[in-house]
Amino acid sequence: MNIKQAKEYIKNSVNLYLKKDEFGEYRIPVVRQRPIFLLGAPGIGKTAIMEQIAQELGIALVSYSMTHHTRQSALGLPFITHKIYGGQEYDVSEYTMSEIIASIYETMEESGIKEGILFLDEINCVSETLAPSMLQFLQYKIFGRHRVPDGWVIVTAGNPPEYNKSVREFDVVTYDRLKVLEVEPDYRIWKEYAQEKRLHNAIISYLDLKKEHFYYMEMTTRGRSYVTARGWEDLSQILYLYEEEQLKVEESLVGQYLRNEKVVKEFTAYYDLYNKYKKDYRIEEILSGHAPVQAIAKAKTAAFDERLSLLGMLLDRVQADMKDICDQAAYLSDVRAPLKAVKTAVEGGAADAGFGVSQVISLLDKQTEGRMKLLGSLQKAGSLSDADRIRHKKVITFLTEGKKVIYTGEIEDAAAAFGVLKERFETQVSRMRKETEKVKQELHALFVFAEEAFAQGNEMLILVTELTVNAASARFIASFGSPDYQKHNQELMLTERQDDIKAQIAELML
Repeated sequence: MNIKQAKEYIKNSVNLYLKKDEFGEYRIPVVRQRPIFLLGAPGIGKTAIMEQIAQELGIALVSYSMTHHTRQSALGLPFITHKIYGGQEYDVSEYTMSEIIASIYETMEESGIKEGILFLDEINCVSETLAPSMLQFLQYKIFGRHRVPDGWVIVTAGNPPEYNKSVREFDVVTYDRLKVLEVEPDYRIWKEYAQEKRLHNAIISYLDLKKEHFYYMEMTTRGRSYVTARGWEDLSQILYLYEEEQLKVEESLVGQYLRNEKVVKEFTAYYDLYNKYKKDYRIEEILSGHAPVQAIAKAKTAAFDERLSLLGMLLDRVQADMKDICDQAAYLSDVRAPLKAVKTAVEGGAADAGFGVSQVISLLDKQTEGRMKLLGSLQKAGSLSDADRIRHKKVITFLTEGKKVIYTGEIEDAAAAFGVLKERFETQVSRMRKETEKVKQELHALFVFAEEAFAQGNEMLILVTELTVNAASARFIASFGSPDYQKHNQELMLTERQDDIKAQIAELML
């Protein structure tokens, strides 16, 4: 299966493992809650999906790599305690709590979230001294003498032995206590993740043309040669920074992330070509609605690879702007709740002479404190996405800055204080609406250019498809509409095409 299918399977399994009966008991007893073993090549996103699952289910996540754990750190250290049996005193050896089990309790205490996932990576690379204890752990959720708390599901991961010399092959007895999911690299699925994470479009455009280079493993005379999804993602980050500093990207840099000479050479050459396309076609002018005549003429006669790269550049820019609008809309929607709370308090205290500006400031302090507590809780639980973290911080900034304006301004009463907050909110809403209109014009300009340069070729089908499958553009179009998209989507409906083909076949049969 691919990583997206594995994510849904794990998510469903966690839900079922946490399901309780009318008496509050788990429907599947702990001893029957088989840990999940995610087996797949390195760098395909095993850790990333665990973070996503925790975020989506609203539970905690504790992650550990088992490669550095010894018997002592995983099971705890022995110590001597005194006990009395049958009237006689004995020295008895016990064990301190495992570092892993302790971290779960710490997470529950700090976050207030009592259910979660214990994710143990590289589980098939445990040390030789720890290996015998893993069987007991996988079946009974016990490390040493301490049990994983109820409500915590165990998910493990590892690489096949051909990728890691440290792998210890599990025996049948161990496998019989696991739910094994074998995951294969899948560029189509990874592309969705890459677009959501805003990975460099030069990488996505290149892999659209060279899908076979997404995940590449071969043995050479100089050792193993490889390219992984993790390598592409790390390369993306450094490309952005190199561009900010206006540094030249050379093979020596690319080769630090992609360990295959052929792929390094081809991608570096493509990256240079990509930047040349961006300059030649003048992307900004196309999206402003003033596409140069030369750009249209050049696109008409360009090879398919070049046209695909050009379309990728245009889409990357428009979809990035769409995502910004969607994020801004989510933030403004989130701000409404504390604003409504302030408004309700102000209206309720209208007849109370004691309810004034200081009470509004106090209410804002409580709203800010509550939001910061929520943010800290989610961070400690390991169940906070980057987008949610930014959104929470923006809400906190709005409340903090609003309080500052009220505090330093000559505000006479509570109603005027709320008016300050309302005005700041409406200003940001107005700004978002203007930016939304700008992005809608960009999208219109993109369709106009595509019509003139590509007519009804495959490029138009690709354009509509990418807008449909991309999460940000799909949300934007659903929220704000796009006549151009609706028009071309109807023209390119596959079901309608199939009906036309069936009708033509029927006519031929007549």
